[in-house]
Amino acid sequence: MEKSERFIEKEARDLVRRIAKERIAPTAGERDGNGAFPREAIEVLADGGLLGMVVSEKYGGADASRTALALLATELGRACASTALVTVSHIIAEKAIETAATDFVRGKWLPKMMAGRALGAFAVHESNSGSNAGAITTTARCDGDEYIVNGSKFFITSAGEADVYLVLVRTDPDKNPQGTSALLVEKETQGLSFGRAEDKMGLRSSSSREMFFNDCRVPVANLLGVEGRGLQVIGQNVIGWGFFGAAGISVGIACAAVDLAVKHAAERTIASDPIGVHQAVQSLIADMIIQSEAAETLLASCVSKADASPTSAMINGFKTKLFASESAVEITNKAIQIMGGHGYCRDYTVERLFRDARGLTLHFKTSEWLRQDIAKAALGL
Repeated sequence: MEKSERFIEKEARDLVRRIAKERIAPTAGERDGNGAFPREAIEVLADGGLLGMVVSEKYGGADASRTALALLATELGRACASTALVTVSHIIAEKAIETAATDFVRGKWLPKMMAGRALGAFAVHESNSGSNAGAITTTARCDGDEYIVNGSKFFITSAGEADVYLVLVRTDPDKNPQGTSALLVEKETQGLSFGRAEDKMGLRSSSSREMFFNDCRVPVANLLGVEGRGLQVIGQNVIGWGFFGAAGISVGIACAAVDLAVKHAAERTIASDPIGVHQAVQSLIADMIIQSEAAETLLASCVSKADASPTSAMINGFKTKLFASESAVEITNKAIQIMGGHGYCRDYTVERLFRDARGLTLHFKTSEWLRQDIAKAALGL
């Protein structure tokens, strides 16, 4: 990595850390409690020039690396995992537009998205496909210069809040049953509607809803990449970039949990002694520190490999997303144990961290699917 690139990444991390600590973290609990979408937090990130950091300089961005994205997601994950998830979803949509859209579509959306005037999201999963993108049934039939889209998506982050969606559809299913395509669908498209916001256990302010497509007419010009090769668009952008963001969020949650547990163990006294003097508590803290640093180190290694060799991004994304998300659950669980009844109460941040961490083992791709993907790659299947 060039020295200038390291400087840019450190500068960006310091900026995100300051914004997250001062402007996002203080209201994270309130947003979690009432399920409020983090619109103001996203605007703060836009004002800091962070929403367009990974977009190519050719289109007005900073051309930052996956490593920079992972650092951004980690710092946001420390402060508010919901805001981090919305941000990563937005960046995925930006990258898909940058890498696969026409010049007209890029010019229409990227400037607004980088400035925070338009929010992006992606929609892949369906009720009958789960994490298996190859099993989707939402269709897009070509009719002249438009596609007619019918079907639905579920558990879509920022659904109903975002202005434009990267949507995976099945095009020409009669001739090519396996062919999927990626379309850019605008929120105001006639026939597009949204279900109620899901009342989730965690990541409560990220606005997960169903999306319904009823004869939605989408311009052919909104096709991303080549018809029939939508999975490549998803792989390049959702996996190739977004999985490192998801892993970063989990690492941020884990680091926040370690900090809170250590502070509590040092300050909480029972029978005049801080609970941290007890070997059982020390053992839990030691495990948390080692596991969080292992997750952070694996993320740094995997994302560095992906930056150096983009063709390795998918397998490295699978590995770090799996380990980081499962580690975050274990670490936040230990943090609750250290804090006892206090940790189990919603007045304490660690309770929210546990709920958010658990959700990230399901988001993007479940741990079970990731294990299959990693094993198949190792076996050459």
